[in-house]
Amino acid sequence: MTNEVVAAETLTDKVANHLTASGDTVSQVSTWLTEKGLDFAIDLAIAVVILLVGWLVIRLITAAVRKALLRGKAKGALIVNFICSVVTKVCWAVLLVVVLGHLGVDVAPIVAGLGVTGFILGFAFQESLGNLASGMMIALNEPFKVGDYVSAAGNEGSILEVNMMATVMATADNKKVVIPNKSVWGGPIVNFSAMDVRRVDLQIGVAYGEDIEKVIAVIRAALETVPGVLKDPAPGVAVACLDASAVTVNVRPWAKGADYWAVANGGLLAAKAALDKAGIEIPFPQLVVHNAK
Repeated sequence: MTNEVVAAETLTDKVANHLTASGDTVSQVSTWLTEKGLDFAIDLAIAVVILLVGWLVIRLITAAVRKALLRGKAKGALIVNFICSVVTKVCWAVLLVVVLGHLGVDVAPIVAGLGVTGFILGFAFQESLGNLASGMMIALNEPFKVGDYVSAAGNEGSILEVNMMATVMATADNKKVVIPNKSVWGGPIVNFSAMDVRRVDLQIGVAYGEDIEKVIAVIRAALETVPGVLKDPAPGVAVACLDASAVTVNVRPWAKGADYWAVANGGLLAAKAALDKAGIEIPFPQLVVHNAK
């Protein structure tokens, strides 16, 4: 019975102490609100206004930089977008420092500490710095433009944008691929859209018993009926190799970049139809077995 009374008194003391501490906290908050609450509310409101005005100013600065670049020699969308992205992020960093300073946060140690920790951060974020530098090199050298179809870092697709850290492309089946700039700039870049004219490489196999000169003439005539095939340069049609079951013929028409796939498909269809009409056999893989008696 005595232990229960002692436990009850201990619980009562703890509750009383908790209520006293809570009361002290409420009293302190009430005192702070009375003495400094209004000033803090005013500072917070001013900080919000500064943030909104700064946001508008940053938009105006970015628009002015974009306009100046477009008036100058920087006509490529990549370099313009890249520079505008850097300017925007730097302005936001400055704006946030100003807002924090207005709220009473001592930003001097933060700014001073950047110089001390810069060396450490350089190692910690060397991958990001590498992507930033590579993005700048891509923007300056412009190996491709927005909308070009390229192969880079093991991916193929149409370029959507190049930002500070990554190159964004859309694949042929409409998937979005984000590739670090360092990977793009650090390897071969194949731009399929850079040249106005491209060669379409096709191969067709014919039977060994066919007249090859006739085959070449039939295919050349068929290519003349395909929309998009250029006359200059003239299509190339020649024997490629002697395979196991057929004589393989290289068929190489030229077309504008936009007509590449149409010419590739149309060339095969036209050649197949013309060879069938001329009675020329297109063989399938086969094995001839002779029975020796």
